[in-house]
Amino acid sequence: MAHEKNHDFHILAPSIWPFAGSLGAFIMLFGSVLWMHDHGPWAFLVGLALVLYVMFAWWSEVVHEGQVGDHTPVVRIGLRYGFIMFIMSEVMFFAAWFWSFFKHAMYPMGPDSPSVDGVWPPAGIETFDPWHLPLINTLILLCSGAAATWAHHALVHENNRQDMKWGLMLAVALGALFTVFQIYEYSHAAFGLGGNIYGANFFMATGFHGFHVLIGTIFLLVCLARVYKGHFTPEQHVGFEAAAWYWHFVDVVWLFLFASIYIWGA
Repeated sequence: MAHEKNHDFHILAPSIWPFAGSLGAFIMLFGSVLWMHDHGPWAFLVGLALVLYVMFAWWSEVVHEGQVGDHTPVVRIGLRYGFIMFIMSEVMFFAAWFWSFFKHAMYPMGPDSPSVDGVWPPAGIETFDPWHLPLINTLILLCSGAAATWAHHALVHENNRQDMKWGLMLAVALGALFTVFQIYEYSHAAFGLGGNIYGANFFMATGFHGFHVLIGTIFLLVCLARVYKGHFTPEQHVGFEAAAWYWHFVDVVWLFLFASIYIWGA
């Protein structure tokens, strides 16, 4: 009786995963430096493999904790706050690329961009027509977000697991289609990443967003697999909630990218 749990918190056992994740991140950083100095990508790939393994193993433990009842209401609040802080860090990450784009668009002359010569976009840059493929991709991503919302509503308000499955399948399929269209768009770009500040800003901002779309699609796909395993209830669904929040964040970032870089920036 002296060791009986009489609180709502989850006391974690000692874990190797924080150290292993930090080690993998360091090896990735060190390996990327070696790769940039023509020593090959092998150290970077070793670090990447370790980071991916830690993510899989650590999140598997978190899923198990939720299934055995360790995610009490107090713990779920902490998990939500932690994910909100993560999304805020992502907001700051994208704010840096928007800052760079707007700075060079509004003040195209300066010592750091002498080749722009006061013209934006720089001379010789043929921008994308925002009302063709970019608009289609915008509609695809918005529809995918609506499908994720449908799945969330089906679970929380109706406990309808069949509709939840269909919503997640549709969201994943549209997310994958967005990625395919973006690859097609990149393959037809009339400018590259290097050689001009417009291309550097364009590909860094939209490319990192595309990477986030890929990660978000994987999140939703994992949620779909968990639904088939019988996971999630109207009360216990923090993992799916986090994936839906992340997906809506990706939607909002794309709307800003479409309005600023594709429409205004062109």
